[in-house]
Amino acid sequence: MFEMFQLPFMVQAFTAAVITGILLSYLGVHVVGRGIVFVDLALGQISSLGVAFAAFIGAGMTSIPLIFTLVGALLMSFINIRDKRLKQEAIIGILYAFASALTVLLISKTPHGDSDIQEVLFGNILSVSLEKITSLGIVFGSIALLQLIFFKKFFGLTKSFENGENHLIGIFNIWNFLFYISIGLAIVYAVKINGVIPVFSYLIIPAVCAIMFTKNNMLVFVISFILSILASFFGLYFSFHYDFPAGSSIVAILGGIFILASVYKIIISIVVKKHS
Repeated sequence: MFEMFQLPFMVQAFTAAVITGILLSYLGVHVVGRGIVFVDLALGQISSLGVAFAAFIGAGMTSIPLIFTLVGALLMSFINIRDKRLKQEAIIGILYAFASALTVLLISKTPHGDSDIQEVLFGNILSVSLEKITSLGIVFGSIALLQLIFFKKFFGLTKSFENGENHLIGIFNIWNFLFYISIGLAIVYAVKINGVIPVFSYLIIPAVCAIMFTKNNMLVFVISFILSILASFFGLYFSFHYDFPAGSSIVAILGGIFILASVYKIIISIVVKKHS
């Protein structure tokens, strides 16, 4: 089962997957709690739009996606819907659709349009270099340190969203702003390696499954970390042994974990009803 680790590129892919999976699953607990699951897809797509625009003009392959994503994160941090008929997800969904359309338009003008779209969606984690892993580790380590130091602030804000008190945070809240910047930075670096769909899956699926398994707040984080690591390992194992694309394999494993968690939740609900 561990023979794939005899190949350096598989070790590097697993390292990158674990680094991205752990931080994204942590941020995902906050995202799910706030009810803004589209935020990852939207920011991921905005990052991809930056990549497409940089390729279109032939410059700024690193700086332009970063600028696009951080501006998107900044704008999203100001979204504060007061009309009860509207939800924040609706606005973020519109931004996602708009960014997706612009990305496809720009990529269609590049020499390898179809393959470029595939890489934007699912990445190419098997080709990740040590330099990219180092950059990823520095950026993700910095974000993790910020989240750890000010954990109570970020978690308290997420709880206010869960309790429907988000209207009390005002137009601008520094912790809300820093949270969106954290997500923006994490996504812009993760999408380069993993692609939009795997990044979205890492962000949402482990958190949702962990919430299904326990009501303990700290355990939710721990379980989401474990699930992201398991999905990274078995996704790459599946890809290595059966010659499937790595990004799609990881997403498929995460989807399978979600199905198992759903079945577990249904069984537990039935058992509880029978004994009540």
